[in-house]
Amino acid sequence: QVQLVESGGDLVQPGGSLRLSCAASGSIFRINTLGWSRQAPGKQREFVADIRSGGGAVYTDSVKGRFTISPINANNTGYLQMNSLTPEDTAVYYCDASVTTTSRSTSMYRGQGTQVTVSS
Repeated sequence: QVQLVESGGDLVQPGGSLRLSCAASGSIFRINTLGWSRQAPGKQREFVADIRSGGGAVYTDSVKGRFTISPINANNTGYLQMNSLTPEDTAVYYCDASVTTTSRSTSMYRGQGTQVTVSS
């Protein structure tokens, strides 16, 4: 019913920047929250940032001041701007969203992920 598709992952040098996109489609009535999580090799998936409809953004400590999450826009696309990247940011990044569908049911959805590699 709802699909999330991430894009924008790439290989970047330390200190570089990337902007990840999350495009939502399907039977969407309202996107309640949009978030990003990541999973590095051999590690558990961790929260990165999220933003609620009409609310503020929350970030994990390690990305504060470097990452900026944007809410879903009129095209149902949200972004994660990532600056001053370090090798510790290397991971698969996932878009997570709480979505109310046109049938008025609310569920969490996750995209397939996009790979971010920070290396010289």
